[in-house]
Amino acid sequence: MGHDIIMIGGRGRSASSSTTATAAGGTWVSTASVSDSGKRIQKEMSELNANPPPHCTAAPKGDSLFHWVATIIGPPGTPYQGGIFFLDMTFPSNYPFQPPKVVFKTRIYHCNVDAAGNLSLDILKDSWSPALTITKVLTEIIAIFINPDPYTPLISSVARLYLADKAKHDEIAVEWTLRFAK
Repeated sequence: MGHDIIMIGGRGRSASSSTTATAAGGTWVSTASVSDSGKRIQKEMSELNANPPPHCTAAPKGDSLFHWVATIIGPPGTPYQGGIFFLDMTFPSNYPFQPPKVVFKTRIYHCNVDAAGNLSLDILKDSWSPALTITKVLTEIIAIFINPDPYTPLISSVARLYLADKAKHDEIAVEWTLRFAK
């Protein structure tokens, strides 16, 4: 099934791609409809803009509906309070049937986030459901700022300190927040 292609700034041609490509002589823009995944992401973006969870924002990065940047402000009463944490969210082409991949770009001292920014959150793995939304994912990430899960850690040494000496854990988390998230 072919899609019509409109050429901006050059000669037109047809292709079966629904992407935008730059070629010598101009930019090719597909007039193909947005995929079902894209429609779902657009709908969730509208809902998120209308009623965002507290302490966070999220929006597409550039033109891609499938690559977002989220910002979470460390919630009051936590060692992350006032820190600004950036996350990358990448949606698979079969979203919502597969979860988005979420990675912290800001370093954080947290037992559920490893040094590469990978996040241990059950709804992003085994407990994912197509009924879940971007807003729910962000809400769950904010929840682990408030209540870390030391029983399913990505960094066991941080989890052990959290369980053995929460005051010391929180002191280090505050230091990291001041150092990396301010």
